[in-house]
Amino acid sequence: MFYGIVTMLARSCVPLVTGLIIDRGILGHSQKALLTWGAVMFAVVVLQAATTTLQERCDWANTMRASFRTMQLVNRHAARLGATLRERTSAGEVMNIGVGDITPIGSALAATSRGAGAIVGVVVVAVIMLTSAWQLGLIVLLGTPLIVWLLTKILLPVRRRLREARAQQGALSEIAVDIAGGLRVLRGVGGEEHYAQLFRTESQRARVIATDVARVQGGVAGVRTVLTGVFSLAVVWLAARLVLSGQLQVGELVAFYGYTVFLTTPLRWITDSVDHLNQGRVSADRVRTFLTLERNLPDGQEGREPAAGAELADPESGLAFPSGTFHAVACAAPSDAAALGDRLGRYVDSAATADGTPLADLSLAAVRERVLIVRNDDYLFAGVLGHELDPTRRASQEQVRDAVATASALEIIDVLPTGLESELQAGGGNFSGGERQRLRLVRALLADPEILVMIEPTSALDGVTEAKVAQQLRDRRTGRTTVVFTTSPAVLGVADRVWYVEDRKVTASGTHETLLRNTRYESLVTRGVDLA
Repeated sequence: MFYGIVTMLARSCVPLVTGLIIDRGILGHSQKALLTWGAVMFAVVVLQAATTTLQERCDWANTMRASFRTMQLVNRHAARLGATLRERTSAGEVMNIGVGDITPIGSALAATSRGAGAIVGVVVVAVIMLTSAWQLGLIVLLGTPLIVWLLTKILLPVRRRLREARAQQGALSEIAVDIAGGLRVLRGVGGEEHYAQLFRTESQRARVIATDVARVQGGVAGVRTVLTGVFSLAVVWLAARLVLSGQLQVGELVAFYGYTVFLTTPLRWITDSVDHLNQGRVSADRVRTFLTLERNLPDGQEGREPAAGAELADPESGLAFPSGTFHAVACAAPSDAAALGDRLGRYVDSAATADGTPLADLSLAAVRERVLIVRNDDYLFAGVLGHELDPTRRASQEQVRDAVATASALEIIDVLPTGLESELQAGGGNFSGGERQRLRLVRALLADPEILVMIEPTSALDGVTEAKVAQQLRDRRTGRTTVVFTTSPAVLGVADRVWYVEDRKVTASGTHETLLRNTRYESLVTRGVDLA
């Protein structure tokens, strides 16, 4: 703002000094005055050039800082929301904030320097005009606010349409994300054309709204040009009348003409600032709405953590997992596995406990650190494969290779051109379903949580590989609590204890061999029949 004010002051002095050069130097036949005011003009131009450069630099820096700072806040809040995020908003909406809203916020902040400088420039010119010809000063003092007010009123509908445009862009982004994420499924069920038509329809709707906004903005630009042109014409016409009447000198007429030309710049800056602030406010409202989202789960007592080696239990279902043991849970209904996993990981309110202490009373951060839930829809982030498998970078190359071997994923890594240095596409798109399962297992093993809960981690593997992974997983997790929700005999057979669940309640428990005497359990795990 400081540089914007100084550069506008320097610009406003150019017409004044030009008039003095003409009146005192040229018409006054004074070489000294000509050289003096010529030197002043040179200094003013240098000052203007320097401060304009600094202002543009600060504008760019402020735009980038505000944009990236906003994106940091959005990313951190998204991470803090965790599992609540997908329940409260869509991936498309978050992406649209990152693509479409951070730039207007940065531009709005940068617009303050131009707006402040423009206001100061108009006031200075008005004061100069008032001291020379009060009629001209009065036109500037009354005309400038009137033009800004008219343009602001015209821009009000634009703000409403901008909100509609951003909302529509968010809906379109959501559809695009869904299509990109489920393209293989869509091809499999023949739903490509349906979603393609849906995207076309929403895209055309977004185009219509954006065109309406652009049409209004173009109209505002035209009205601004006309108003500033009429305003400048009125000032020049009145100044010429004053010269003819002898109230102004020729140099002052030139200066006043320079003022009218100069005033088009601050007027444009003011209206542009209002426009940027309008767009920034719309974007800021959307970001603010996102930042006010709260987690579904209240945090427990800060600093209160479960004791090391705690027994994880869910009294509602009857599940209980002593520390350091390997358990398997066979659910008659697949949906029960996901629901029980959420309860054990405290992703929903439940009566789950750690050594008898309700998880709801413990610090949520401590629960997340001790208990890791692994699902088949957990996201694989784009980047270097080795870095994404070990985001904390705490494991050595040997430890990473050991975890890869445990998950029987060496064959996946070894065929890649650069091994663990190869690129992983977003969502693991360059790997098959079974390969993605094993990569998720590698990531979970490298996290090495005290309690690892996995939901159908081997469902996409062949029988031989599944049996191998189950045994190696049990051996690697010795001394740590491991819970696997599965109906696979290969995994159930290596568990210390198996829990059979119907309607989210334990109906039987024991080893896999003893539970096979239960006809409902035997029917579920040997033929995959759902009897729930």
